[in-house]
Amino acid sequence: MGDWINIAVRFALYADLMLLFGLPLFSLYALRGGERLAGTALRFGSLITGTAVLGIMLSLLAMLVLAKSMSGVSQFMELERHVFEMIITGTDVGFTWIIRIAALVLALLAALLLRRWPLACLGLVSLFGAVALATLAWAGHGAMDEGTRRYVHFTSDIFHLVGAGAWLGALAAFGLLLRPGSLVASEHMHLLSRVLNGFATTGTVIVVTLSITGVINYGLIVGPTLDGLLSSLYGQLLLAKLALFALMLVLAAANRFRLSPLLERSIQHYQHQQAVTALRRSLFMEIGAAILILGLVAWLGTLSPEIEMAME
Repeated sequence: MGDWINIAVRFALYADLMLLFGLPLFSLYALRGGERLAGTALRFGSLITGTAVLGIMLSLLAMLVLAKSMSGVSQFMELERHVFEMIITGTDVGFTWIIRIAALVLALLAALLLRRWPLACLGLVSLFGAVALATLAWAGHGAMDEGTRRYVHFTSDIFHLVGAGAWLGALAAFGLLLRPGSLVASEHMHLLSRVLNGFATTGTVIVVTLSITGVINYGLIVGPTLDGLLSSLYGQLLLAKLALFALMLVLAAANRFRLSPLLERSIQHYQHQQAVTALRRSLFMEIGAAILILGLVAWLGTLSPEIEMAME
């Protein structure tokens, strides 16, 4: 039961912090000045505030789960103060936890001031969200490495997390742009078409980043071998993650080369409903695949690949 609680908390933290970083980032690079300032394209002020608050709550819960695991007690009520003091003051994961809490508090303050200083606060929320997201690397397999290998692993993990956060944030933003009731005005349709076409370069950078860091992480965690991939639980989960990633690439390619041009043509003829429906269906499939990947990543982070593969 404890493992599943840990996995659930890890999953929720991944999703929450990626949205906190990725949504405002999308607004900064995809929208133009007036669109960002007006807040009519993406009304996510309350959503960003909510993710910051939820991130703090989830981080507190994650500390409880970690303390329970490290102390060996059977119930959360059995935890004593000195356990938390030891983790926070005596471990790297505790130090990065403090950084995460501080970053989330600052992100929350910036989110509360979005209406007063939209552009600056979007940048601050995204920055603090990136810092909070990066701290999750210390809860991964890189924490078991030492020396130069440790810092290479952390660097790769952080770039992997940031790339995934940018992609998930973009998917969430497209979901908001495609929400029912928002596609009435022609200006909104032109905005949707423009940001879809404009995401091509950003999307390519994200995919390349995830691919390179994914290969690096595999080499650092498992090593230059494919043994045990099919027979071990770790390998099977990793293959499932790769299959879902490939599905996301196929869907993203369909959006870029077929559905986005279809939307652009349909807008010119004032008959965009079919294109919007197809885009919405493809987007929801991509979001579903992303959610499943986050679940698998949360599970993979609790497993020891060396032990898993050695047992097979």
